[in-house]
Amino acid sequence: MKALKDREKSISDALNTAEKARKDVAGLKASNDQIIAEARKEKDLILKEARDIKDKIVAEAKNQANAETQKSVEYARQQIAAEKTAAINDIKKQVAELSVQIAEKVIKKELENSKDQEKLVESLLKDLKLK
Repeated sequence: MKALKDREKSISDALNTAEKARKDVAGLKASNDQIIAEARKEKDLILKEARDIKDKIVAEAKNQANAETQKSVEYARQQIAAEKTAAINDIKKQVAELSVQIAEKVIKKELENSKDQEKLVESLLKDLKLK
């Protein structure tokens, strides 16, 4: 009978040990699940922060590129305006020179003799006296 009781106790101890081991394994599994869940949360947080940093860097780069583009466009506009003004001034100068040359030729043609010269001088003097 003692052997039977020892056997019963051995089986009971084995069952208790197995139950304890099962509870330990269940506890470890729950602990592992919790660690995995925390790791996933941390991974998601790190990924979100990385995306936010990336978005910030991209936005800053776009803003800087836009500012540089605006600066370049404004500089080009100023250059175009300066070149336009220079071209207009050059054309005015050429027109004035041509006008003087044409007037000179016309006056030479009209004042080929001294009678015409006298008439022009008298006409100019009358105009000056009237004003």
